[in-house]
Amino acid sequence: MKLNKLAIAVGAAVMGLASVAQAELSANIGATSNYLWRGVTQTGDEAAVQGGIDFAHDSGFYAGTWASNVSGGEELDLYAGFGGEAGSVGYDVGVIYYAYPSFTDSDFTEVYGSVSFGPASVGVAYTISGENDGGAFDDGDLYYYVSASTDLGDGWSLGGTIGHYNFEESTVDDYTHGQIDVTKSAGDFGDFTFTVSKATEDSGDDDIIPVVSWSKSF
Repeated sequence: MKLNKLAIAVGAAVMGLASVAQAELSANIGATSNYLWRGVTQTGDEAAVQGGIDFAHDSGFYAGTWASNVSGGEELDLYAGFGGEAGSVGYDVGVIYYAYPSFTDSDFTEVYGSVSFGPASVGVAYTISGENDGGAFDDGDLYYYVSASTDLGDGWSLGGTIGHYNFEESTVDDYTHGQIDVTKSAGDFGDFTFTVSKATEDSGDDDIIPVVSWSKSF
């Protein structure tokens, strides 16, 4: 997603010059008052600056990278997948690698899948490889969720998510979380979102967390 030159290079190498016109390269940037991931803060309730690059092809294949600051370091995600529709049902499957260059024994890899119908979707992510031996984000961890969203008109939308994390290692407590998101599109100025999140006590933090975020795609 950096430049059109990159789109041409990737398209030519992977799919041939005839497919370049069907490929799209995009970028996104954002800022948030608190980086929450699956209901748990990754920044110690502090702010984060985030951004990514995505490559998408009309066939449904996509790949990309995304980065953010986290407490004491940074996170870099690399992912690839395939999405599309079968009648009125949407689907998405892929793999994602979470890297934490400033930390040791913290990287892990998940496979994921989701299906959607109308405003609702359900999904699951399964950890296939983790370096945190015997802890969270290790082999066998399972996360699943259900979410829904609706367009309220005039650039406003409302969404909600309920998810549950099941950790393979018995010394790590499973937990459930939920959140509500209200988003206002400001056109060329991006999207502004107000989130209220709550996780069960087993997450390590059961406070109600309000978050304000901004994002923009190019």
